[in-house]
Amino acid sequence: MSADMPASGIIAPVRRLGRREFDFERQVAIMAIVNRTPNSFHDRGRTFALDQAVAAATKAVDEGADWVDIGGFAFSAAQAPISAAEEIDRVVPVIAEVRAATDAVISVDTHRPEVAEAAVAAGADVINDTNGLREPGIAEVAAATGAAVVVTHSLGGPGRRVLRPSYGDVVTEVAGFLRERVEYALKAGIAPEKIIIDPGHDLNKNTFHSLELTRRLEEITAIGYPTLVALSNKDFIGETLDRPQGERKEGTIAANVIAVLKGARILRVHDVAATVASVRMTEAVLGWRAPLAPRHNLA
Repeated sequence: MSADMPASGIIAPVRRLGRREFDFERQVAIMAIVNRTPNSFHDRGRTFALDQAVAAATKAVDEGADWVDIGGFAFSAAQAPISAAEEIDRVVPVIAEVRAATDAVISVDTHRPEVAEAAVAAGADVINDTNGLREPGIAEVAAATGAAVVVTHSLGGPGRRVLRPSYGDVVTEVAGFLRERVEYALKAGIAPEKIIIDPGHDLNKNTFHSLELTRRLEEITAIGYPTLVALSNKDFIGETLDRPQGERKEGTIAANVIAVLKGARILRVHDVAATVASVRMTEAVLGWRAPLAPRHNLA
């Protein structure tokens, strides 16, 4: 076992991301979602306006989010393409204003190198790439800027339609993809302590695939890098519980707690306050943190 690999199996568990430090042996980071898009599947454009996006980000931090993920282009194939310049116009002003207002970690949800470079220059600490660093140049941007990266599994990537996605064994194939892309990142010059992985629940996967990934998530976390899961309000939760958008909070909390117990250390969510409470309780039960206000009844 290397000096960087503790007993838990997480490579470099104590990490500085931007202005904050995390110990992923004993801590779960809460990442708030802020989409400056007119068509995101959950908020339906509620944070498309600049002032609304900034307000949502600062509110999330006030509610306990450690991290804000800012995106300007949805993953869905059911949208018109936009140029890199337009994506930059959407995300950079939000990043700049949020950076000025908080020390929370900021990530940019993009697969384009020019967007990533502009976002890091504006204050982003992390490149969250749902295309798994497959766009030419994006790994090199991460290496040159020193930004951390989230390497995510998807078959087609953002804006690309994949009809009836199929897998022989979804967990094995996702794990294989992530291992291969991590090796690519390392060869591109991205430091191991800058790499995070995400199995990409519901990204070109059906409900059964996403449930299996959650059930066997320890096979993903065993790769060794801190694992991010983005389960919040997704269709696999809605279809499992027969709940429409807006009625999936309880299912999301349950799935996130299961993911933490199986090794996830970063949760990408819409409902920050509820997630913070459920995660702090989970951490306390696991012995990772003390109760915030213990009162011992000695009578």
